[in-house]
Amino acid sequence: MGDRGGAGGSRRRRTGSRPSSQGGGGPAVAEEEARDVGAGGDPPAPATAPDKDEDGDSAVGSGHWDLRCHRLQDSLFSSDSGFSNYRGILNWCVVMLILSNARLFLENLIKYGILVDPIQVVSLFLKDPYSWPALCLVIVANVFAVAAFQVEKRLAVGALTEQAGFLLHVVNLATILCFPAAVALLLESITPVGSVLALMVYTILFLKLFSYRDVNLWCRERRAKAKAKATSASAGKKANGGAAPSTVSYPDNLTYRDLYYFLLAPTLCYELNFPRSPRIRKRFLLRRLLEMLFLTQLQVGLIQQWMVPTIQNSMKPFKDMDYSRIIERLLKLAVPNHLIWLIFFYWFFHSCMNAVAELMQFGDREFYRDWWNSESVTYFWQNWNIPVHKWCLRHFYKPMLRRGSSKWVARMGVFFASAFFHEYLVSIPLHMFRLWAFTGMMAQLPLAWIVSRFFQGNYGNAAVWLTLIIGQPVAVLMYVHDYYVLNYEAPVAGA
Repeated sequence: MGDRGGAGGSRRRRTGSRPSSQGGGGPAVAEEEARDVGAGGDPPAPATAPDKDEDGDSAVGSGHWDLRCHRLQDSLFSSDSGFSNYRGILNWCVVMLILSNARLFLENLIKYGILVDPIQVVSLFLKDPYSWPALCLVIVANVFAVAAFQVEKRLAVGALTEQAGFLLHVVNLATILCFPAAVALLLESITPVGSVLALMVYTILFLKLFSYRDVNLWCRERRAKAKAKATSASAGKKANGGAAPSTVSYPDNLTYRDLYYFLLAPTLCYELNFPRSPRIRKRFLLRRLLEMLFLTQLQVGLIQQWMVPTIQNSMKPFKDMDYSRIIERLLKLAVPNHLIWLIFFYWFFHSCMNAVAELMQFGDREFYRDWWNSESVTYFWQNWNIPVHKWCLRHFYKPMLRRGSSKWVARMGVFFASAFFHEYLVSIPLHMFRLWAFTGMMAQLPLAWIVSRFFQGNYGNAAVWLTLIIGQPVAVLMYVHDYYVLNYEAPVAGA
């Protein structure tokens, strides 16, 4: 048989010395040839010249194979190679991220000790345990919902003209924004965190009642058109004629049950007939509730243990205007701030909203899309908060287009409204007006143009992530610095 020193030499010689016509030898030869080809070898030489290599010389031995082990190919990292499986490198990045953050967290524990204090969290919501102004504000919000409902009831039966109904809705909606703001600014017993929660409830109520008024108005307009075109055969049909018997038609939707289902449902856009899930999945609901409980504790712990000391240590560099130290503190704050923001996103948009939707058997569970794959700022804002995006598209952007506005003006109007509400939810609870949140939201317009103009693909996605990681802590430090100067340094200087 000869020695086995060559690269598959004995196998090749054995293959060449055994005719394929021998009984039982053909399958073995084919199997060995297939094994060599699968291992990266070259295909067999043509049968017409079994003993010659491609240069015309006699091959080593009498086999069908030459001794080549190289072929024309690119390195895996080259773009021409077509290789795309970098799962191992992604896992390495995740491991490095966990290790680096674990080191930072351990360093924080060694330096500051354990700072998590659940009792301190309660003091953020209440100054006086016998005074609950934020909760009282939330309860009073029912008055405005009932007022909007009564206006719609009278408009449905013709007891009010459309102009009078419009005026009453405007007054009601304006009061929804002004009343809690006045209470938060004038009442000393309400805390900033309590003010934020109350103002968020009133902002959601404002958007819901705005949609409630619009949809009922569209139903009245459709009913009026149907009556104008009605014939004797279709006179008995309702505004959305042809509806199935199980669906609700206008004005049968004007009930307190329908109103409060909409107010509690995880959506901002009103419909007469929401998609409903067939049953409540108890295991799914239990998982969401456990996630809510765990992630709430995790967010509070990370804020107290990681963010608060970093923010406190950032005041001196701001006071001294030490720019290198300010940048260092900004980058140090960016990691915990971004991690908490990601946890908040999952906690609110997945755990909380799915839990509410499951309890109410609300069928539309698209609360977010793949914003993490955003290659432009516009795509991010269109996909990370679907309830708000749907409301803006349905009740703000498209109505502006129908009134003759250009797409650019309508888009700017949407960002202006978003900037107003961001500033509304931050400045009023802090009792100071610095317009940092407003400026940050309006800056999204030129930022969106820059990213779409100069960054594409993965570079655009990296630019979006960079703005999220760096932009938020900048706003946090701005507000904390101004709040610290206004409430701590100014009284000391005055004294």
